[in-house]
Amino acid sequence: MAMVEVVNRQRTCKVPSHKWTELGKNILNQIGRGGSSATIAFVSDRKSRELNRTFRGIDKPTDVLSFPSGDGGPDLGDIAVSIETAKIQARQNGLLHLCGYDHETDKGEMNRLELQLRRRLKI
Repeated sequence: MAMVEVVNRQRTCKVPSHKWTELGKNILNQIGRGGSSATIAFVSDRKSRELNRTFRGIDKPTDVLSFPSGDGGPDLGDIAVSIETAKIQARQNGLLHLCGYDHETDKGEMNRLELQLRRRLKI
């Protein structure tokens, strides 16, 4: 069974951790990664900018940063979601990034899967 840990590291808005945990589990189960685990951290724009600058060399906040474990095991890695930027961009695809999808290079595959998941999970 999928395991998703949710942590709130920002003060902009309340995060219903249990809902995000269930959504994450459902997504992993739907894409055949039910035995996997991941951590989702909700952060501020300030922290998102710091992480983006440190790990990608881009000095601005972003909606979602994914940090895959890369070891091929059940632990997929971590996701940092900036509440402020995510509200503006309204993307919900961090777990897909950890599973190897990349909307910048996959010719629409991730976008198609995201739309399918939204329909199936009614989100």
